[in-house]
Amino acid sequence: MTAGGEPVLIEIDGLTKRFGSFTAVDHVSFRVARGEVLGFLGPNGAGKSTTMRMLSGFMIPTEGTASICGHDVQTDGVAARRALGFLPEGAPTYPEMAVIAFLRFCAEVRGFRGAALNERVEHAIGLTHLDPVRLQPVETLSKGFKRRVGLAQALLHDPPVLVLDEPTDGLDPNQKHEVRTLIKRMAPDKAIVISTHLLDEVDAVCTRAMIIAHGKVLADATPAELARMHPSGRLDDVFRALTMPEAA
Repeated sequence: MTAGGEPVLIEIDGLTKRFGSFTAVDHVSFRVARGEVLGFLGPNGAGKSTTMRMLSGFMIPTEGTASICGHDVQTDGVAARRALGFLPEGAPTYPEMAVIAFLRFCAEVRGFRGAALNERVEHAIGLTHLDPVRLQPVETLSKGFKRRVGLAQALLHDPPVLVLDEPTDGLDPNQKHEVRTLIKRMAPDKAIVISTHLLDEVDAVCTRAMIIAHGKVLADATPAELARMHPSGRLDDVFRALTMPEAA
């Protein structure tokens, strides 16, 4: 339990990933409780997506552990994934399938059948505003709509933990607002991690922000606390000072 009394739903301890002599993620540790939205910030190549893949169980760490709702993602992977909604970078789908067929397939994989399956699919379509394209093949959609299809599959089973890699990538300003509003609405009942390089996203939806560069955590605080780390009070200046100190 955290100081606020909410249960910790995500716990990472010493997570490390090496590719040969290159260390992509270097002993990263953090916890996320229910009700928290953690913004995972860093420049390209910082190790954000690699950390996300290890947390979701799609990549085996070199060292360290990750657990979701108390289930180790490596040794108790099935239970961990049941509690997880994961939007990966690029959100791979079956491009030839229609949107509704793809979401029905995902719901079936999650174990839904009959009326429950239909209800979960329709609910996810409504949350992500996919009704106008429900019958279109995924491959014909714009980047923004493809991103929303990926988000819909992550939300299908109403998981207590969401791990979202660049959830608003490719969305226009109105679509970004819709997705951010949705995240804020879901936040009280979930632990959410959002990987992003958009600092306005942190201001808009995150209760906490972590900055990572070269695989190491450089800061972990509320957005307001982070902003106070630079005389300007601007998050972009803090980000630049931490990740490019020679340019600060």
